[in-house]
Amino acid sequence: MRDIRENPLPSFLYKAFVFGFGGLCVLYLVAPIFIALTMSFTSGQTLKYPPEGFSFRWYEALLDPVRSATEHIAAWNSLKIAGLAVLGALLFAIPATIGMTRMRRSTVGTIEPLLLAPLVLPSLVYGLAALIVANFVGLQPSLWLTVTGHIVVFGPLMYRAASVVAQGLNPSLAEASTVMGASWFTTLRRVTLPLLMPGILAGAFLVFIQSLDNVSVSLFLADAQTTVLPLRMFALIEESLDVRVAAISGILIGLTLVVMLVARRVLAPPKQA
Repeated sequence: MRDIRENPLPSFLYKAFVFGFGGLCVLYLVAPIFIALTMSFTSGQTLKYPPEGFSFRWYEALLDPVRSATEHIAAWNSLKIAGLAVLGALLFAIPATIGMTRMRRSTVGTIEPLLLAPLVLPSLVYGLAALIVANFVGLQPSLWLTVTGHIVVFGPLMYRAASVVAQGLNPSLAEASTVMGASWFTTLRRVTLPLLMPGILAGAFLVFIQSLDNVSVSLFLADAQTTVLPLRMFALIEESLDVRVAAISGILIGLTLVVMLVARRVLAPPKQA
């Protein structure tokens, strides 16, 4: 049998495909972020690339409580909805995760697809269906209806992140806690939840970001008084190509990167001595 090292062509083609195609994918992902950031520092009057000059004027305008009062309200509503969605997801995803670890594999295989079904269903379809059902039972679009919709659609992300961690836990740890005389609540608080914390934090981050960025569910379930940030950004683009949209994007990108770096530092496994 010939040694594959005698013919370097397959290896070269493989590397060319991986690095070439991978580089194009990375460029496709990073280029829009770079363009949005650079446009947010323009000194011009409208969204345009390349930007005209360099200025922080649009960040100053965005932080102005008078000029950007509507945007501040929309941002607060989005943060409030995302925070409540995370809390709601915690209330059902963590008990579901712990319960699934105590069930037989066949039972888990039957129930788990039902828990993950909202991830498969397009959120636009769910938003419209939820609005029809809400009207049928006499409910009107509101902030709380929007929060409920976000919990249903994005809550499975919390369950999925926590369940991945739970699958690697040693069940003998909880059993040892019980044998030592600890109550079920003490075992939950001192053993189970700390071990699940990496998955809980990862799931909370995913739910928060997805809820903050969602358009389809909020479009159908939010009332006129509950203006959310993504819909307000669309309105600014439709009205006048307002550069504050790029400034909002820059702030969101910066906050996301900071949170990811902090999470990476906090959740990093301890170094072996």
